[in-house]
Amino acid sequence: MGNDEVGYVIELGRRLPPFPEAQRTDANKVPGCVSQVWLATTVEHRDGRPLLGFAGDSDAHIVRGLVAILIALLSGRSAAEIVGEDPHALFERLGLGEHLTPQRSNGFRSMVSRMRADATTVMAEAM
Repeated sequence: MGNDEVGYVIELGRRLPPFPEAQRTDANKVPGCVSQVWLATTVEHRDGRPLLGFAGDSDAHIVRGLVAILIALLSGRSAAEIVGEDPHALFERLGLGEHLTPQRSNGFRSMVSRMRADATTVMAEAM
């Protein structure tokens, strides 16, 4: 990423609310990331629809910013919307995807996969 993009992504990560120490569990850890990444999912039922909320953190500044972007994009949305969303396409449209290292790209994919898996589980439980 260029300096402007890196600075912006890092700043987004700094704005994430503190992630509770109690949530730094193996169950919340995202496999497939070189950095340590935790994602916690909550479900709120509104108008008969399950809406998912996400909280997260990483020990790497840039990755924490990527977590912040995914949370902004997917939190508060229905499980079906999350499963249908393509964060990779958004990153490409923003010009960020081409600047991610292969390791960060893999980690980004792992985070998206985890969020989609949680949404899929919520949809299955709602049936």
